[in-house]
Amino acid sequence: MSTFHEKVVYQIYPKSFKDSNGDGVGDLKGIIEKVPYLADLGVDVLWINPFFISPQKDNGYDIANYVEIDPLFGTMEDFEELIDVTTEYKLEIMLDMVLNHTSIDHEWFQRALKGEKKYQDYYILREPKADGSHPTNWVSKFGGPAWAPFADTGKEYLHLYDVSQADLNWRNPEVRDEVFNVVNFWIDKGVKGFRFDVINVVGKEEELVDAADGVGKSLYTDRPIAHEFIHEMNQKTFGKQPNMMTVGEMSSTTIENGIAYSNPEKQELSMVFSFHHLKVDYLDGEKWSKMPFDFMELKELLNNWQEGMSKGNGWNALFWSNHDQPRAINRFGDPVNYFEASSKMLAQTIHLLRGTPYVYQGEEIGMKNPEFQEITDYVDVETQNAYKELQANGLPHEEIMEIIKEKSRDNSRTPMQWIAERNAGFTTGEPWIKVAENYHEINVAKERKEGTIFNFYKKLIQLRKEMLVISEGNYRGILMEHPSVYGYVREHEGEQLLVLNHFYPESVIIEIPEEFLARSSSYLIGNGEKKALTAKLELGPYETIAFHFEADDKKETDKL
Repeated sequence: MSTFHEKVVYQIYPKSFKDSNGDGVGDLKGIIEKVPYLADLGVDVLWINPFFISPQKDNGYDIANYVEIDPLFGTMEDFEELIDVTTEYKLEIMLDMVLNHTSIDHEWFQRALKGEKKYQDYYILREPKADGSHPTNWVSKFGGPAWAPFADTGKEYLHLYDVSQADLNWRNPEVRDEVFNVVNFWIDKGVKGFRFDVINVVGKEEELVDAADGVGKSLYTDRPIAHEFIHEMNQKTFGKQPNMMTVGEMSSTTIENGIAYSNPEKQELSMVFSFHHLKVDYLDGEKWSKMPFDFMELKELLNNWQEGMSKGNGWNALFWSNHDQPRAINRFGDPVNYFEASSKMLAQTIHLLRGTPYVYQGEEIGMKNPEFQEITDYVDVETQNAYKELQANGLPHEEIMEIIKEKSRDNSRTPMQWIAERNAGFTTGEPWIKVAENYHEINVAKERKEGTIFNFYKKLIQLRKEMLVISEGNYRGILMEHPSVYGYVREHEGEQLLVLNHFYPESVIIEIPEEFLARSSSYLIGNGEKKALTAKLELGPYETIAFHFEADDKKETDKL
């Protein structure tokens, strides 16, 4: 059995977690201070977003040095102390590796610019077409062409993301050796896991051609050679270590590829992040829009990925929120009228699925979107660009702000709310981004004293460790036509779990399939009153409930 099946990961966005020195930016010493809190929650692994040397054009995902820590976040001594302290508390560290591209400030790119042939081969450089247009018609994921002039050489370099992020040429074995050395450097420091940023786009073809759709995504995403590269990385780095946990962030991937990346027989990664379920509130596929989420589509996507990955022995990373997503309670729950109920319902929906759950900082106390009133309160470059674009399209300021309040990445990046005092206890200085105004009501101290969400998360995390039906069981969706309930069954060697999650504010009565009524069941966990399973079961607003069925042979054994 893979140990990561029963583990739970906690994601830390270091800039906003805890500031130890009053400069307004969270840091490694701040994380160290809060290790006892995280250990008490019961999580096993701390995934920390990049804290390496970076010009911060893309919040640290533009790395200028992979093996040095940005002074903004602390020192290597601080990191070594973090490893020691987390080890003492039986927690592991997962680092965020951005290996598809480097910052153009990186020494490799700078040496390439100076004309060193060796380093020019580290990047993807091409001549413009005969008519002077870009080498291909690919579009950058941050907008505009995916090519930029490579100094005055007449060539252009590929940047699938920001113009300051130059794509590495993974076809060059020297590049692969360099990035594998980086991974091994951090393994030697005591790191036990890695999250690989956009890792399914590292495999570009030798010959780059125009895209029929003018975008190019299919020409560099999930190419067969990406699987070869990831397998090689596995063999030369983390695959040599016992119990290493790896997750790939997979841009626009498929279930078929998700299985290939995460099926243990393939020796690539432990699990994958996919994002399809977080686009169900995009009007006509457009993020910067306002619409209620499409529940039936959400349910279908979760179900398809669960069933597909289960059948193919792939493994899902389970999550609602991260540093790039708004808070889930604002998207899929009701943060005003059913704050605790919908926080818990969303937690249970994810934590009892097949896969490894990820808790994003603040989720365990029900943190919400800040709903800043002014565009100047938003720091995120993507948000600022969207504001200008929507304005250019003629939308009035008020309408744009309503969209931004729902969709900005800054929604999840506001400082962690520790106490009800100044700056929510995040910093003694001026925070790099405003603290949400609701910190008097929502903070760790108050939640642990009076609330019930933290303890609910704690219980879910504990159940995964105790019950093989949760950590190892298969998955089957049920009641798939129901307009407001997402139901599923987990099964392991005859033991079953029936999980029912109601996503709306009115009560509903559901008819329980006969197969479950024929067996004796017990209430396991839920956010409402404890009740028995009956043919017609009433679920209250945002109610979630799980019933447990013991294996038949277990009941026989118990009678003896």
